Amino acid sequence: MRMVDLIEKKKSGKELTKEEIHYIIDGYVKEEIPDYQMSAFMMAVYFQGMTSLETAHLTYAMMQSGDVLDLSKIKGIKVDKHSTGGVGDKTSLAVGPIVAACGVPVAKMSGRGLGHTGGTLDKLESIPGFKVNISEEAFIDQVNDIKLAIIGQTRALDPADKKMYALRDVTGTVNSIPLIASSIMSKKLAAGADAILLDVKYGDGAFMKTTADAKVLAETMIAIGKHLGKNTKATISNMNQPLGYAIGNALEVIEAINTLKGQGPEDFTTLCKEEAETMLLMAKAASSREEARAKVEDAISSGQALAAFKAMVKAQGGDETYIDHPEKFPKANYQIEIPARESGYVEDLEALRLGLVSMKLGGGRARKDDVIDHQVGLVLHKKIGDHVEKSESLATVHCNVPLNDALKEDIYKAYHITSEPVTKPQLIEGTLE
Repeated sequence: MRMVDLIEKKKSGKELTKEEIHYIIDGYVKEEIPDYQMSAFMMAVYFQGMTSLETAHLTYAMMQSGDVLDLSKIKGIKVDKHSTGGVGDKTSLAVGPIVAACGVPVAKMSGRGLGHTGGTLDKLESIPGFKVNISEEAFIDQVNDIKLAIIGQTRALDPADKKMYALRDVTGTVNSIPLIASSIMSKKLAAGADAILLDVKYGDGAFMKTTADAKVLAETMIAIGKHLGKNTKATISNMNQPLGYAIGNALEVIEAINTLKGQGPEDFTTLCKEEAETMLLMAKAASSREEARAKVEDAISSGQALAAFKAMVKAQGGDETYIDHPEKFPKANYQIEIPARESGYVEDLEALRLGLVSMKLGGGRARKDDVIDHQVGLVLHKKIGDHVEKSESLATVHCNVPLNDALKEDIYKAYHITSEPVTKPQLIEGTLE
């Protein structure tokens, strides 16, 4: 078998066999296949695509390139969730504890933020002492004990994806459905859960810009799950404006805490409850949507969901008093109001632009080695459909250096005001399975 022949085969639109795909991935991880040949192969995939079966074979080969966690020692059906990323997306911080409070084990590996999308690990690390790196044994013991752990991905997990992702980033092959789907699903499958819920986002602040593209990606990942015997579902949700009101690490943790208390923003709360209900159904902890909804509501109103989050923070070395008293989170040096320049209704709110503002304040990374400032970010006061009076605050900027005029103008540019009333957008398009 020769790599050049396989490149030619895919370039001509032919279907690769399981053995051929494993040859490519194994050879690349062992550095027997050079970057330039792998780049040519991925470019052929970019233009020719892959069949559902090919994509499943690619995912499995990537998953098998490193460690695959064995979570069989965890009692019950383990359910994981993954979001394709967006602005203000702190969903795992609330959904995980809600599901755990309902008795379902949540053993989750999360990532760090890059660019305008935030990372769950960065948010959790705004809690003093919180450790995202614990041993596999401690991870399993913790989930058995308190039903919840959120940790960082181990270095030995899915090395093929690490190498391929870095290469895609510099070869113009990032935006390929088979390559995106195999990247996400290979990591999720290697993490060992029994069932996977995907939150596939679309819109200005998401990777997929249209509902149609989001559905194609979701269907591709669900098909991979089916081919590999993994129960996989996907929620399609709107990221044409930030999720919730908070953008920035500590600010988003505080908003998640408030949501677990039943005091969160309407859109964020709605999404968290919907996803928690679906995860309960996938774990067979409820026999109907109505029963799942009742359990989710009880977990929040009884305080058990907040208690589950607090237990996880304590178990992973964090200061759990911050959960009871979120006012303890250090505040940025400046809190600057952005007053509206005109009266009217918010017609559009550019999530991407606001996410980049938060990143430039220090709340995100332009490069992987950038240091995060956990205190900075934005808290929005007006979103799409809201009425605003001239001089009323659109948002509060939390920053540790004086806000420069360029970033202030970016916030104004993100807000589109019209004189006519605007209908609030639909958040959830539905769940695919």
